Amino acid sequence: METTYDVKIYKILTYKGARKTTYTVRWVVAGKRWREPFDTVALAEGFRSELIQATGKGEAFVIATGLPVSHRSKSAAMSWYKFAVQYVDARWSQLGGNSRKNTAKTLTAATIALLRAKPTQFDPMAVRTALREWAFNANRRPDAPRDVAAILRWVERNSLPVSVWEDPEKVDDVLRAMDTRLDGKQAAAWSRKRHRRILNVVMRYAIRRRILRTNPLPKGKEATTATKTSNAVDKRSLMNADQAAALLDWIRRRPRGGKRLHAFFATLYYCGPRPEEAVAMRVRDVRLPDVDADDQWCELMIHTATPEVGKQWTDTGEIHERRDLKGRAEGDTRTVPGHPALTRILRQHIEDEGLKPGDLLFQGENGSILAGSVIRRAWRSARQAVLAPHVFDSPTGKRVYDNRHTRLTKWLNDGIPPAQVAEWAGNSVPVLLATYARCVDGQLPDLKKRLEAAGDLPEPPDAG
Repeated sequence: METTYDVKIYKILTYKGARKTTYTVRWVVAGKRWREPFDTVALAEGFRSELIQATGKGEAFVIATGLPVSHRSKSAAMSWYKFAVQYVDARWSQLGGNSRKNTAKTLTAATIALLRAKPTQFDPMAVRTALREWAFNANRRPDAPRDVAAILRWVERNSLPVSVWEDPEKVDDVLRAMDTRLDGKQAAAWSRKRHRRILNVVMRYAIRRRILRTNPLPKGKEATTATKTSNAVDKRSLMNADQAAALLDWIRRRPRGGKRLHAFFATLYYCGPRPEEAVAMRVRDVRLPDVDADDQWCELMIHTATPEVGKQWTDTGEIHERRDLKGRAEGDTRTVPGHPALTRILRQHIEDEGLKPGDLLFQGENGSILAGSVIRRAWRSARQAVLAPHVFDSPTGKRVYDNRHTRLTKWLNDGIPPAQVAEWAGNSVPVLLATYARCVDGQLPDLKKRLEAAGDLPEPPDAG
């Protein structure tokens, strides 16, 4: 830790912007300029006063951080591993299952990168598993097996202090390590972006607990250049009507549970719910027309989602977690119209299975919630059996979720107003357009006719 007494502190710089006024403390340490913006003049004056007091006491400043040595005391006294465990325990009850799992993955990657030495006496994968599945799981940590507990004790002894985040070079090293897969290749952009999003929340927690003074992670363009992602759907993943019909028909004729799975996939294709919403539906959530009106539309009421997150990440010990609809207010619902073809499929499905109003609409073999592994296996088998080899290897319908993408795109291509499609899909209009705009086609001839009908500039008068 290099320190210096070469410190100069300047007056607070006030900047009055269009939306707010910012007060920036400026100082120089060993010739390097530092700036720290604050939203209020009181905060800025308080921070500047601390710097002045440190110089008045003859305290050295850390060159790497620009801060007095005393500011490192709390972060230097706590190991990163101990802090990460503390963070997990503080946030556990506030997070859903998937958020808990993703937080554990991010903290595992950061902790591995912040070890003093490589764990040569342990298998690297065993160390990762011990951190991800036990250390950063508040429910399981107390019951960690003996071999796992031994690994975690070693990690705690060899974890660097939180103060390493005050060194910009070390921060860059950690982020590079987190962005690299085990095989040495760069991780996917969405994975890198998720790591940074979670780390930013962790750093804000450290600041609130006065363990760190500022967020050490890169900001602005420096933070986003390497992690650009797009939520736009790949047009190649969409299925045409013939492909969808062939896939659904193959699933219907599948010997084991084919008819039940056919009703599930038909619901995804005709109404576009998320898979975790479809598996949560009850029979009473389907509004069917009269028995003699199977040529009429049905209606689905969607109000709950049960994503599959793993039993170790839920408070109930169940694989699925019951939640409200994604991006909607607590208790919110939405209704989606179902094509007459789906009316006939669902009526027959309910009759064949002998389902009652309170039963799950789509069940596994033992009457429980339909498992994601069963869904994915059936869909993969259907693609392999129906599609040509080159199509099977392509993105076309590769994921179960592509049924939803295909339906929402078809609604837009059929001219359904985006606001209505967004309502049926459970999205906002901006998200819908950002996701599916590239896939909307087939409307160019009609648009050209409208432009022609609007007319053009009048012809100039004959000069002769």
